[in-house]
Amino acid sequence: MKRSFIREILESIDEKTISFAGGLPDKELFPVKELRKAGKKVLKNKKQFQYSLSNGIMPLRKKIADFYNAEGFKTTSKHILITSGSQQALFIIAKYFEHKDIIVEKPSYLGAVNIFKTNNLNLKSITLEQKGIDINEFEKEYKDVKLAYLIPDFQNPKSSRYSKKRRKKIADIVLKEGGYIIEDAPYSKLYFDKKTECISKQIPNNSFHLGSFSKTLAPGLRIGWIRADKKIIDKLILIKETVDLHSSSISQNILNEYLKDTSKYKQHTKVLRKKYQKKMNYFSKYLKKYLPQFEFEKPKGGMFIYGRLPGINTKELVYKALEQKVVYVPGSEFYLDDKTCDEIRFNYTHSSNKDIKRGIKRLKKLAKVAIHSRVHH
Repeated sequence: MKRSFIREILESIDEKTISFAGGLPDKELFPVKELRKAGKKVLKNKKQFQYSLSNGIMPLRKKIADFYNAEGFKTTSKHILITSGSQQALFIIAKYFEHKDIIVEKPSYLGAVNIFKTNNLNLKSITLEQKGIDINEFEKEYKDVKLAYLIPDFQNPKSSRYSKKRRKKIADIVLKEGGYIIEDAPYSKLYFDKKTECISKQIPNNSFHLGSFSKTLAPGLRIGWIRADKKIIDKLILIKETVDLHSSSISQNILNEYLKDTSKYKQHTKVLRKKYQKKMNYFSKYLKKYLPQFEFEKPKGGMFIYGRLPGINTKELVYKALEQKVVYVPGSEFYLDDKTCDEIRFNYTHSSNKDIKRGIKRLKKLAKVAIHSRVHH
């Protein structure tokens, strides 16, 4: 298992470094005032400092279930397990499926890949196309594997989104084979045009739908959840109890208080979508201006722009970029075989417009040098 490149990078950068590396939301958009107000109210009550339920506080589970019901995905609080972020949700599910085979997208989210390896799952990667995972390959492999980890909404790292047709086909295959999918959906509310229905809605008893407040509210709260079949949730609770007894009850109660007025949260996510779309367009504009050789498709949501710098080893380039106080994640980090490649993942949500412009300008110089030295070799 390799250490997360992003975590390593975060440790080695300083205040002066412009970072397009982590999947960080824009801190300027955190609803600090409202969360502070909710926090003040919650912290007056001594009870909130006590141990809590392993599966999460009931009112918050009910509110999360209501999000699903509002979209026609029948859910009760018994279908929900509150976790310490999506990362813990993945760990609990991986523990449940220990030693099994699992299909992952190629490229895929490094944090999940590391968790699966830690829990001795045998990974099989299948090419991710713009409209979703290669369906013929998926059907062939799924017959034997019967378990897959997918990020259908603005995938990390690729930022692609599964088409409705591809989602339906996956649901049909899963049902036919009697297997499961782990549908990771931290970016599903960050769409720029319209929301696409999750795959799990079509196969409620054969899916684990993962949600999180990290990308929409504040990562520091560390609150995520699993939506799954009630019988499975009961088994997952036992695993969770071996990890941390329960997720922070203070965070849960603050969130629950904040969500009492759901119109606030709806309005907040609306603002996020608008601002992030603007930022994505701004980032794209300067990529085209300063790095015209970078090949990419503008995403329809999420937090990343993914593409290629043809003929350039982006892993080698990133260390030179660090010296120039700018950083991104090379695409090789998201492949199981860690092959050298010319791909890059940029996070566009975290930096200010000024830093976006400055950072891409620095990369322009480095790319120029890399192309020049390649030509002369």
